[in-house]
Amino acid sequence: MIDLHSHTTASDGTYSPAQLVDEAGRTGVRILGITDHDTFSGYDQALPLARQAGLELVCGIELSTKLHGHSVHLLGYFLNAFLNPDGLDVFRGWIGDLQASRRERNVRLVARLRELGLDITLEEVRARGGGMTGRPHFAQLLLEKGYVSNLQEAFDEYLDEAAKGYVTRREPQFAEAVRHIRDAGAIASLAHPVRLREDAAAILPELRAAGLNAIEAYHSDHSPSQTALYLELAAQHGLLVTGGSDFHGAAKPEIALGTGRGGNLKVPDDLVARLRASVAG
Repeated sequence: MIDLHSHTTASDGTYSPAQLVDEAGRTGVRILGITDHDTFSGYDQALPLARQAGLELVCGIELSTKLHGHSVHLLGYFLNAFLNPDGLDVFRGWIGDLQASRRERNVRLVARLRELGLDITLEEVRARGGGMTGRPHFAQLLLEKGYVSNLQEAFDEYLDEAAKGYVTRREPQFAEAVRHIRDAGAIASLAHPVRLREDAAAILPELRAAGLNAIEAYHSDHSPSQTALYLELAAQHGLLVTGGSDFHGAAKPEIALGTGRGGNLKVPDDLVARLRASVAG
């Protein structure tokens, strides 16, 4: 099996890099992409363990970007030094700036939630965040303290863009993020297009013009008809295809590594070979 979309405790997953490598072995995943938010830390930790286990590991990342005023997620793949060392150094420096922005946002988010009467501290959130603390860790803390009845309510009431506790952070524009990924010699893939607020077919020409060169057609959130649509759009616009479960461990217990939600994910066996051929070319 192939799964190119997974998260570790380095961002908002609940499996450590070592545990994720073990889970890949247990479930029969032979090619795994680690795509933590704004960090390579999980991939870096998992790489020697994956080599020992005979698991092929794909270097990835997931970025939150802004497009037409809304958040859109972007995946970067094959961000390896042997492809474009100079571009990768620039990219890692840029990622460092995004990480600093995330940390600064967390300080303001704690202050905002306290203004709303929620007794939380930054230290408490960080204790749940592992490597890169984000809104899912705030949601976990709000649930543990009884301020919400489930994680979705935490986002709906306090953390989503339209919620009363939301504070902004620096999210790069979509085209800027695509450019940084492509300049590093890597593949830029539109993540889970079903979550777009705009019609994918209508907006893809603009994204393609910005340098996007792939789309995540296979995803746990996609129905068979949606997967077929995104494969058709990929063919129409000359886009590569990526796919993965978006595994987060206990944070999303309904999603299994390699097979998605209730077995709805099947990434084709030749997909990674096609991606590698494109990068090498």
